[in-house]
Amino acid sequence: MSEIQGKVVIITGASSGLGEATAHRLAKAGAKLVLGARREERLQSLRDDIVEQGGEAIYRVTDVTDREQVEALAEAAKEAYGRIDVLINNAGLMPLSPLDQLKVDEWEQMVDVNIKGVLYGVAAVLPTMREQHAGHIINLSSVAGHVVFPSAAVYCATKYAVKALSEGIRQEGGEEIRSTNISPGAVATELTSTISDEETAKGVNELYEMAIDADAIARAIVYAIEQPGDVDVNELIIRPTKQPL
Repeated sequence: MSEIQGKVVIITGASSGLGEATAHRLAKAGAKLVLGARREERLQSLRDDIVEQGGEAIYRVTDVTDREQVEALAEAAKEAYGRIDVLINNAGLMPLSPLDQLKVDEWEQMVDVNIKGVLYGVAAVLPTMREQHAGHIINLSSVAGHVVFPSAAVYCATKYAVKALSEGIRQEGGEEIRSTNISPGAVATELTSTISDEETAKGVNELYEMAIDADAIARAIVYAIEQPGDVDVNELIIRPTKQPL
């Protein structure tokens, strides 16, 4: 039997991209899914697809910048399934721009979603995982959490923060809480659609011509979860083979 069979998995940012691809992969492996995102129609459609294919899933509309909504997502998991085995902190934004464009509102959005949203997720599940004496927190960082490049200073800062938090969870988790930091390169998702600076968007879109499918990251997440309890896959960096950055 797969290590994933029957596990209760919360996914934020589940309505598209990496979250959606991961949901489909995990449902096929027998996980019980709790899907969170802002777009209810997309969540309903994803839930219905999973159920029609024999999987098990519920959803809650969730804005990760609202701590109460993230806590409600975790409570929904406990009410429906009695436990929380895995949290996948996937929700994120990437409105890149040069610092001197002073897009401070976008900086604040990235901090709120990419850092505080991840922290709210950790806070929502950690007490339950401690009570269970078991749990797994998977955070989506980026190659931008390993190298800084022009027009991405703030985004990189948020993803470095996610990487640091993942390592902190690993160190404090002891034998009970597993921690995995996933760092994708160019992946075909909606992430680039938030770039409002035209010149930056042009350069990023050129880079993303080599983007790999979101399922590549979903497969990596499945790999980390399906390891036996005494194995903790801490860090995975997944790029297109052609990506230079």
